[in-house]
Amino acid sequence: MASADRVSVGQINLVNCKKIEEASVNSESSKTFVITHEDHTLGNALRHILAQDRDTQFCGYSIPHPSEPKMHLRLQTNGGKPSTEVLETGLENLTSICDHILVCADEAVKRDCAE
Repeated sequence: MASADRVSVGQINLVNCKKIEEASVNSESSKTFVITHEDHTLGNALRHILAQDRDTQFCGYSIPHPSEPKMHLRLQTNGGKPSTEVLETGLENLTSICDHILVCADEAVKRDCAE
């Protein structure tokens, strides 16, 4: 996918996005999100990124059933920021990391092919 075809995560309104829905809202700092058509690949990476955020008090994910294309992400913040904002930041950080890995891999392939 060309970078011009990508949608910037910062432009996505999570509440109105069909890919990510709020399933359970205890408060602005404690929510469960349902992310469709994703699995452990995104779940574990996103959980790791969110757990490193200073504003995250708890983060975990589950796949309710292997035949159901849904991932549940539970995010609780320490109250300083709403969980939706912390999730958006985590998605942006994960996107940046993935983009960096792609650039490094492309450079390595070009370098190895030139030899």
